[in-house]
Amino acid sequence: MERRNVGILGATGMVGQRFIQLLADHPWFNITWLAASDRSAGKTYAEACKWKLDTPIPARIAEMVLQPNTPEACTTELPRIIFAALDTDIARDLEPRFAAAGCAVISNSSAFRMAPDVPLVVPEVNADHLVVIEHQATRHTSGGYIVTNPNCSAIGLVLPLAPLQARFGIEKLFVTTMQAISGAGYPGVASLDILGNVVPFIKNEEEKLEEEVAKLLGSTDGRSFTPAAATLSAHCNRVAVIDGHTECVSIKLRKPATYEQILAAWAEFQPLHGKGLDGLHLPSAPLFPIEYTSEEARPQPRLDLMRGNGMATTVGRLRPCTLFDWKFTLLSHNTIRGAAGAAILNAEILAVLGKFDFREFPPVQYGQNAEALVNA
Repeated sequence: MERRNVGILGATGMVGQRFIQLLADHPWFNITWLAASDRSAGKTYAEACKWKLDTPIPARIAEMVLQPNTPEACTTELPRIIFAALDTDIARDLEPRFAAAGCAVISNSSAFRMAPDVPLVVPEVNADHLVVIEHQATRHTSGGYIVTNPNCSAIGLVLPLAPLQARFGIEKLFVTTMQAISGAGYPGVASLDILGNVVPFIKNEEEKLEEEVAKLLGSTDGRSFTPAAATLSAHCNRVAVIDGHTECVSIKLRKPATYEQILAAWAEFQPLHGKGLDGLHLPSAPLFPIEYTSEEARPQPRLDLMRGNGMATTVGRLRPCTLFDWKFTLLSHNTIRGAAGAAILNAEILAVLGKFDFREFPPVQYGQNAEALVNA
């Protein structure tokens, strides 16, 4: 695979830091451009960033100078591929501007997840939805487009749901999340609000979980999306865990399934390593996206968070449910699989599907050249 230059929007935030950590030695992508807010532009990354991860800032990245966060204000060459780690309101303004300038915007924001022409993708679940980018307006002018990954809780949940949907159908879901504080970014939740406490409200989280799962498990005709018919009720809570979202799930299936059949559906779920996509060898894709543990008190964030290098969902405690059919517990890494790692995996599958081939489009526009495109 050709090694491609990439940029990161929102590079100093928590998700931006994860992007840098995960891309530092990536075999397909090379970070050549970093951008942040006006107060950080012009500083080196080390000067502007309050690094919070457990590995040091890569030396090359520490010395890079942060660029302004708009294509028309950029003073250096823009890469064609932009990983966006922006707050929703900022993303709503900036991401279309980079798409108009000719960039493939691989977004972690919720701003365009439910847009009718923007794919919301987990490659193991609905890679076929990526075809819809060909109908985005900017794809026909500059070559740019937007692809999004889901909410951090939705990603962890939809992985074990996908094989059950395929084999048995899903009628109803009841989900309670216990979400880590890193999901709130930095500085996040005040210590006096979360230590020794559970906060039973995360703004817009329940709505995102319910809407996004329906889109992810739904279908596409190549131009638009039809959501899955399953009904989902979500309760979302913030808990005093640094990383790792735990979710308790009750599920009603459309066709009966035994304990053994459900475990088999999970164990055999290797869509990026089986027929159709066999041989992709995406660097960030776990061999087993669902790992089941039979230990009665698992999964736990402290013990199971980094399965599949943080890209797998760990499932446990499958048992009959007196309300629906079955219930189980799952755990996923919210800033790796639930954020930066998910976007990188989306970029990897876009690369192998040829969606980074911009030869038929004009060169990416930046500086004053981009302003005319953005304002068009």
